[in-house]
Parts: sequence; C-alpha cells; structure tokens
Amino acid sequence: QLSCLLKMVTLHGIPKDLDSYPKAYLISFPKIHGPCLSSPSDYAATGSCSQFFINIGKANVDVLPREAPQRQQLLLEALACLKIPGTQISEENAEILGWLVCDLGGDYIRSSGGSLLKDLRQCGSFLPEQEEAIRDVLSSGNTTFG
Repeated sequence: QLSCLLKMVTLHGIPKDLDSYPKAYLISFPKIHGPCLSSPSDYAATGSCSQFFINIGKANVDVLPREAPQRQQLLLEALACLKIPGTQISEENAEILGWLVCDLGGDYIRSSGGSLLKDLRQCGSFLPEQEEAIRDVLSSGNTTFG
C-alpha cells in the first residue's frame, strides 16, 4: 500500500513537503526511487537530506526486515549525506541516524567508542560481529557505562 501511495505522490517529482508525510512512508521512498536517486543531494527537494534521515531514523524499523537491501541502502545514503568519511560516528550523527545505527558494522562500533552505545540500546538484536564490537568498547573502560 505504501509503495502504491508513494508512486502516486511522487509522480511529478519529490514533493517539497515530504517531511510532513508519515515516517513509514519515508522508509519506502528509497525502495521505489533508489535507482533514481544518484546521491543524497537528490533529497534537497525535501529541505535537507539530514532532515530526511532524522525522520527515517525515527520511523518504525519493523517496516523493513533487517535483511532488506533497502535498509542497507538507507544506511549508505545517510552516511553519505552526513559526510562521514570513515567509520567514526559522532554522538550527534548517531542521533540523526536513529535506528539506522542498528545496521552499523563492528568497525563503526569500535571506531566510535562509547558514542554509539546509547543509541544502540534501541536495537532489538545484534549480529555476532556487532556484539563482539560492543563488548570490545565496553571492556576498554573508556565509556560512561564502565
């Protein structure tokens, strides 16, 4: 249903008021328009790509299964939008990513140290690689969690 609605709304391009649509609708956006969006700057019609991903990060993660390619695509586009060159994520960027931090690999978790731990609490489960990285960060003793 969301896909059909999305096709109708974007028939003549990305609406300027895209932020006012339901968050679940925004999650479907790259699924339909993924091949048409060559870079995060394509979200400029919505005001800013970071605002778009703030809204995505607040949406219900259960709309897309963890294995869905759209989730990985959303994460890649968000990292590009935020101009994150390596694997270190600041607390501010983690907050923008919202539930997308749940899809970050172990390298991101290790490089970011404790800055991701607060945001990772919202994740329902972790991959073994993520669990190991979280243990490494916690055992370093350089976090507010001990």
